[in-house]
This record gives sequence, C-alpha cells and structure tokens, in this order.
Amino acid sequence: MSTQGLETELFEILLVDDNVAHAILFREALEEVGSRVRLHVLHDGREVLPYLRERLRSGMRSLPNLIVLDLNMPRKSGLEVLSEIRSDENIGRIPVVILTTSSEEEDIFRAYELGANSYLRKPSRLDEFLSVVASLESFWSSSTFPYRGYGE
Repeated sequence: MSTQGLETELFEILLVDDNVAHAILFREALEEVGSRVRLHVLHDGREVLPYLRERLRSGMRSLPNLIVLDLNMPRKSGLEVLSEIRSDENIGRIPVVILTTSSEEEDIFRAYELGANSYLRKPSRLDEFLSVVASLESFWSSSTFPYRGYGE
C-alpha cells in the first residue's frame, strides 16, 4: 500500500492555540490513544485564514476536517477567528470546536451565536484534558459524522 493512500485516510485537525504547552499536550493526547490524526498547529489567530486560503490556492489535498480553537489569544481572539471562518464561503462549513479555559457565559453564548459546533472548557487536570481530547477526536473523526472527509 502506498503512503499516499494512507495520507488520504488521515483525519486532519487544525489546532489554534497560543499556549505552546496546551498544543504539546493536545498532540500527546492524540498519540496516547493511537489516533490516526494529522495535527497542524497555529499559535496566532492572525495566521488562520491565510493558512486555510493558501491550502485552497495551492491545490493541497484538502482543508482540515476540524478546527479546534482557543478563545483567549493576544493578537486576534478566537471569537474573531470564528467569525472570519464562518463568513468565508470557501471554508465556512468546516466544523469548529472551541476548547478554552473560559467558562464565561458571554463567551459561550457568543461562540454558539457565531457558529461554533461545540464549546468545551479545558480541564485543569492532565488526565481530564487527555480524556477530553480523546473524546473530541473519537467523535469528530467518526466515519458516521457527516463532515468526515470534508474537502477531499
């Protein structure tokens, strides 16, 4: 079997989180459960749309199947990024899960109002964080979910 065939079977996640430690934990959680996910990480909200648009322009295989987005980023907040994603007809259908430390009602309401598919609070305990990431990957990469293979 060629490696190219294997690559098309991978579920792609774009993680946008300015906290490098959280990104490392996210990757380790995926590895721990033996996930077949290709993870791309951006640490600045300003990079998201250019990254996605470049993938479209360059004819890369596909857009990510899922975007996992932190809200509290210094240069461009996750809510701003979410709004931009949803307003772009070429990328607006990609599922977006908010994974953040914020439990503010206003943030939760606004995220859903802007079109978030899910809102999860980052647990403070390592074992709970690993469990959340494993559950998130299992649900969204399920072959029964309608966005599986988006962009292929």
